[in-house]
Amino acid sequence: MIAWYRKTKYPGKRAGIIMVTLAWLFSTIACSQGYVSTFDLTATALFSGGGAGSGEVLPSLEAPVDAAPTVTVEPAVMATTLAAQDMPPTLLIETPEPTSPLTTPLPPILYYTQAGDTLPAVAIRFGVNQEEITSNEVFDVTGFIPAGKLLIIPNRLETTGPPDAVMPDSEIVYSPSALGFDIEAFVQEAGGYLAGYREYLGDGWNSGARVIQKVAIENSINPRILLALVEFQAGWVYGQPANLAVTDYPLGFINKDKKGLYKQLSWAVQQFSIGYYGWREGLFTSLTFNNDTQMRLAPTLNAGTAAVEFLFSRLYHPDVWNGVIFGDKSFGALYERMYGNPWLRAQIVEPLLPVNLTQPELQLPFLPARVWSFTGGPHAAWGPDGAWAALDFAPAAAESGCVKSDDWVAAVGTGLVVRSGNGVVVVDLDGDGYEQTGWAILYLHIRSDGRIPLGAWVEQGSLIGHPSCEGGVATGTHVHIVRKYNGEWVAAGGPLPFILDGWTAKAGAKPYEGSLNKEGEVVEACTCGSFETRILRPKDGN
Repeated sequence: MIAWYRKTKYPGKRAGIIMVTLAWLFSTIACSQGYVSTFDLTATALFSGGGAGSGEVLPSLEAPVDAAPTVTVEPAVMATTLAAQDMPPTLLIETPEPTSPLTTPLPPILYYTQAGDTLPAVAIRFGVNQEEITSNEVFDVTGFIPAGKLLIIPNRLETTGPPDAVMPDSEIVYSPSALGFDIEAFVQEAGGYLAGYREYLGDGWNSGARVIQKVAIENSINPRILLALVEFQAGWVYGQPANLAVTDYPLGFINKDKKGLYKQLSWAVQQFSIGYYGWREGLFTSLTFNNDTQMRLAPTLNAGTAAVEFLFSRLYHPDVWNGVIFGDKSFGALYERMYGNPWLRAQIVEPLLPVNLTQPELQLPFLPARVWSFTGGPHAAWGPDGAWAALDFAPAAAESGCVKSDDWVAAVGTGLVVRSGNGVVVVDLDGDGYEQTGWAILYLHIRSDGRIPLGAWVEQGSLIGHPSCEGGVATGTHVHIVRKYNGEWVAAGGPLPFILDGWTAKAGAKPYEGSLNKEGEVVEACTCGSFETRILRPKDGN
């Protein structure tokens, strides 16, 4: 049995568990005292109606209904018939031998939901249908499930990896737990190779600490996890590289196109993102190690643990991987020696996605009475992989490609500019000056001339700058906009969809596909910028 039991804080939860367990035990004893039909053995509590996205709520647990037919035998008639035929005292019909022994089903898994859980993702992780998951609590299942809710789930997975959590979610993303963490001071005090390291990037020479900060802020990945990874793999933080390979490829990913600290870290954060957001959204359930063997992950893991386990599966064989994840010499053990207990910090800042989280009212990212094209449905926020949190819009143009545009990108919401440079503008919507807390909006591909400066206060509809191809890979002039909350990228077509002027984003089957939907009207995304992709902001903003 694979189950994750957490100590309940309230008597009501404990009573619920006891009642479920007693009910299962009673049914097991009853089954051992009489005939059990195949139906009885396979019957599973179902939803009373609807499914994911139907707006239905999880039903209360109900006793299973025995659908096996009842056969009534008339013994007197049978005896008379046999006597009249004067048959010898032998059995007329032998009872057939059962082809397979009847087995009692495994007890269900009692799973407490975690922040960011959705019914579809939980069902995928546990290998069951959504309709097979039941609860004695009532709540809406169309979005995020509140953390701490008890779900009763059939136990279908035979073999999985360890169920132990090794890293909180807040230590993976650039969350409030990293506020006040001085990367430069930490690196210099450690005094290792990283303290004197320098690397030339597109914006000039960068110190080792600056490279860490750059990768962290661009990808919204916690700088602590990056520093610990560099120390665990290369010993750069407190010591010196042991050989030339560790100097060129400090994280151990040997690829001539990934040479140097910045590219090594950029590769690593993509693995973290695939693991973290892929687990959140139910996009993967198993690890594939670098020797092509696979292991099903324990379904009760949190996203932070899945991210760490996914990254190291790309670097190690299973036998080595186990020691990397668990034990006195594991990555987690090093992490705690460097920064203290991460779970204590997590208690202060988690859950990162609160139960009552809603998106503030936002508008389309261009001026009223202007026609733009919806060129990109939900796709990766930063880099090629990770959360599909971004949407793309392009101004009307006489020619395609990276051409100069006089159109303006307008602020989707009110807030403080906390980052401006290299094609990027980030607006902190709660105005506290930190993009790691609350809602923040990232605008990418903003042209340098006319770009709003750092520290400026913007009202909804204020001018952010001109769309361009600056700041990242782009094939045509456009703006790429992304939401994040408490440092976590928020999926544009997920349980909390991107809504702009009443247009709700819906993800497609592939990145950049999808649509915007409003009152029965649908605009399909296409990088072609065709007539069908056009979208208008009326002068009144409706």
